[in-house]
Amino acid sequence: MGDHVRVDFEGEAGEIAIVSYDRADKHNAFSDAMDKALFQALAELRERRGLRCVIWRGEGRSFSSGRDLAELGVRTEDLSDLEFIERGHRGSQAFLDMPCPILVGLKGHVIGGSFERALLCDVRVAGESARMRLPEIQHGVVPDSGGTARLHQMAGHGLAADLALTGRPMDAEEALRHGVVSRVVPDEELDATLLEMARGIAATPEITVKMFLRTLRRLANPEVEKSLAEEALAQATVFGSDDYAEMKAARAEERKPVYRGR
Repeated sequence: MGDHVRVDFEGEAGEIAIVSYDRADKHNAFSDAMDKALFQALAELRERRGLRCVIWRGEGRSFSSGRDLAELGVRTEDLSDLEFIERGHRGSQAFLDMPCPILVGLKGHVIGGSFERALLCDVRVAGESARMRLPEIQHGVVPDSGGTARLHQMAGHGLAADLALTGRPMDAEEALRHGVVSRVVPDEELDATLLEMARGIAATPEITVKMFLRTLRRLANPEVEKSLAEEALAQATVFGSDDYAEMKAARAEERKPVYRGR
C-alpha cells in the first residue's frame, strides 16, 4: 500500500489479511497519508471474496502512538472542521462494516485515535507492554473516533471518564480486568497468537461467522454510530471555540491559559 501501511495475506487462498502499520521509528504515529492508506486497504479488503479474518498490528515496539503531533491541527485540504472530522468517521466506519472479524494486536504505545479505532475492532489481544491512553482533552480536543461509546459499553461510565479526563495510561492487565482486551500475552507471542486465532476462525463455516457478527454488531454498533455523530459536532464546536484558541496561544507564549468556557 505504501505510506507506512502494508497488507500481507496468509493461508492457501489468502483468506487471512494482515494489515501492518510500518513506521516503527515513530512508534507508528499516523499521518493523513497513513490514514488514507489504511482506509483504502480496509475498503479493498471489504470487497475481497473469501476473506475470513483481518489482523491489524504494528511493526516495532508499539501498535501506534496516535496522531503524528507534527500534523496536529494541520489541514492539507480546504475542509470545514465538521467536514474534516466526518471524513475520518467515514474511514472509521470500515471497522464496523467489515464482513469478517477484525483482530487487533496491542503493544507498547496505544494512544488516542489509534486506541479508539482498536476499540472498534471485534477482538483485542494485548502484549504485556501495552499502555493505552486517551490524551485528547490534554490537547484541548475531545476523543472523536467512537472510543467513548465503546469504552462505556465495555467498562461503564467510570472508566471512560477516568481515562479521558485524566489522560492516564491503562496497562494490559487493567484492560483485561475491565474487558477492554480479551487476552494478554508476552509481546513476543502476540503475532503468533493473533495468527492462531485467525486460522481457527478461518476453519469455521463462513456463513456461521457472518451471522454471529451480524447479531453481535447489531447489539453494539448503533450506540457507537450515534456517538460518532455527536462527537463530530462536539469536536467542530471545540475547534471553533475561544478556549481552544486560548490554549494554543498560551502554550505558544509559555503562559497560564485563562479559559472562559466558550
